[in-house]
Amino acid sequence: MDTRHDVVWETPSGVSSGSMPLGNGDIGLNVWAGQDGSLFLLIAKTDAWDENGSLLKLGRIRITATLAGSRLPVGPPAAFRQTLRLADGEIAVAIGEAGEQIRYRIWVDAHQPVARIEAEADREIELQVANESWRTERRPLAGSELHMAYGLKGGAAPIIVEADTVHDAKGDELVWYHRNERSVWADNMRLQGLPVDDERFRDPLLRRTFGVLARGDGLARSSLRELASSRPAASWRLALFAHCAQTETVDDWLRQLEQSAAACVAIPLETSRERHRAWWRAFWQRSWIASDDERVTGVLQGYVLQRYMNACAGRGTYPIKFNGSIFTMELDLDSEHLHLGRENYNPDYRRWGGPYWFQNTRLIYWSMLAAGDFDLMQPFFKLYRDALPLAQLRTTLYYGHEGAYFPETMNFWGTYANDNYGWNREGMEPGIVANAYIRHYLQGGLELLAIMLDYASYADDEDFVRHTLQPMATAVLDFYDRHYPRDGSGALTIEPASSLETWHEAVNPLPEIAGLHFVLDRLLVDGPIRDRRLLARWRRLLAKLPHIPQRGDGDETVLLPAEQVMGPIMNSENPELYAVFPYPLYAIGTPGAAIGRRTYAARLTKRTGGWSQDAIQSAYLGLAEESLRDVASNFQATDPAIRFPAFWGPSFDWVPDQDTGSVAMIALQAMLIQCRGGRIHVLLAWPQHIDVAFRLHADSGTTVEAEYRNGTLVRCVVEPPSRAADIVIGSGPDAPPTVR
Repeated sequence: MDTRHDVVWETPSGVSSGSMPLGNGDIGLNVWAGQDGSLFLLIAKTDAWDENGSLLKLGRIRITATLAGSRLPVGPPAAFRQTLRLADGEIAVAIGEAGEQIRYRIWVDAHQPVARIEAEADREIELQVANESWRTERRPLAGSELHMAYGLKGGAAPIIVEADTVHDAKGDELVWYHRNERSVWADNMRLQGLPVDDERFRDPLLRRTFGVLARGDGLARSSLRELASSRPAASWRLALFAHCAQTETVDDWLRQLEQSAAACVAIPLETSRERHRAWWRAFWQRSWIASDDERVTGVLQGYVLQRYMNACAGRGTYPIKFNGSIFTMELDLDSEHLHLGRENYNPDYRRWGGPYWFQNTRLIYWSMLAAGDFDLMQPFFKLYRDALPLAQLRTTLYYGHEGAYFPETMNFWGTYANDNYGWNREGMEPGIVANAYIRHYLQGGLELLAIMLDYASYADDEDFVRHTLQPMATAVLDFYDRHYPRDGSGALTIEPASSLETWHEAVNPLPEIAGLHFVLDRLLVDGPIRDRRLLARWRRLLAKLPHIPQRGDGDETVLLPAEQVMGPIMNSENPELYAVFPYPLYAIGTPGAAIGRRTYAARLTKRTGGWSQDAIQSAYLGLAEESLRDVASNFQATDPAIRFPAFWGPSFDWVPDQDTGSVAMIALQAMLIQCRGGRIHVLLAWPQHIDVAFRLHADSGTTVEAEYRNGTLVRCVVEPPSRAADIVIGSGPDAPPTVR
């Protein structure tokens, strides 16, 4: 791993908006140093859902070192250095001048649920560790802070955040936890006409308990919230064990926490550290993009750091949250950067709350295919696989037919957010959604199938095909086959419908039609599913699909957002370009590429940042310079109040925004490699004047390692070698013309 992308700070930050991220895929830390020399850690976990369905932090730790009763100096002329060492998945912090310096190494074990803090000092010091969690009392949310409980506002009951419990632990350790003694799940299900007594579905929030055990050699408990050194020493070790589970009693959870800690401790620290570093070395070797050209230095660091962020949060029980991941923090941003005015709340706050938006979440996972980060994709697939039985039941109850669909805005257990569905159901049939932005927005199931199809090919995962892709494809395509009417010729007519969130009323919207054509073609032409009855059913559905909406003839043909749209424009997407990405029917390398480029040139909204897809779509159309410009813009999109260079946003969502970096990742990968029609297109949209080397993944379990220098492809190694015949060099309008 190239150390040039490491992040180095030579002054302390003082506040959490100046923190660095660290994580093992499930447990995350925001790490920063105070102006007084204290070290701060915000602790998070991917499954720490509270009674309101909000994803909370576990808490905050302050570590203070003292020498002869005084804190170590950190300001001038003292030295300070904080370094994110990407190759090892750790942060190093050095505080103080030579002779009186303390050096911290912080890492979250890649294989165990523990964060490690190792401290070495030039002289013997004393150490204090304090639990500074802020959830000390039960309190209602009010004002714009209610946005962190998105979906609950408007109900009859106040929205209450419950306090944490500080446990009177045995021995010299700190233990605190948050336990859900109530839950919004049952009321959420009842409002939406779904059963709470069906044994297939259980409350995922009630009695969920999450917390931390803090313990260190030579540290004794001085109070319920503090550990202190029993004697001065030059070397210290602190461990933070995190655990989340639904248990019948608190004692059950405490026993599990102790057992988990004991299992971690049973492995020697040096062994754990080496295994941890080996995981990160293997991660960075899976794929990479490199260049010595200064024009793309910032772009490549942005790519590396966003991929690092994915690794820090992508191996937990639940998918990465688009609106902050597990690295939310206290922010004090100027109102000009926000939609809701000034927001300055504790680290639990995230705009748009706990639900998952498919349009926002999917971008994170598209970026993982070419990177080969297939292990990080599993929580995303699991979320929808687990929600499938409820989606099938909901379809039957609401519409009286088989199949399944997923709400665009979905709680992790599969339901709508309450205020989106509608609190007041008087005069409204079950299934009628109050929020017009997502009332008919159902195309996410088709894009989910597109991602799953790519994953099944890239990862060569036959078990996934049998147990996830096939049941999901069966249910989602059954929904489209049975839900919508036919016209006089028997063709499917998709209405009532919307064209994304931009047009709330539409007939035959392009995203749905393009998605159906793309997915069905993939399934029927050398697809991984062999069930003859399913294939016959899908052939019949394909034959009934309407054509992709278009306008004009010949060289004037462009794609349309729908066959018909009604009402005003309500958002700023370009639905017509869904036929370029995520469904590349009119992308470069297809017969319709010229139509795709004309449509892109005529798009209504031209911008990048957040979930805007211009950077990806221009790459899919071979527009190298335009795509690189937008990628560079995304990888510079940090707020002045934020220090870490990959904490993008807030954009449309929150900080760190996961869409801004993910869009740029997808686009940069597509500039270098795209798979289409059994071919692997290399350098399809890469600027001719920039040297680059890369190792990226392609379909059918293939990897491509190549180097382009001085206008020539000087090396291209394909594994397996049998795929070398499928490589196509260039061919985009901006592609390098002199390659061999």
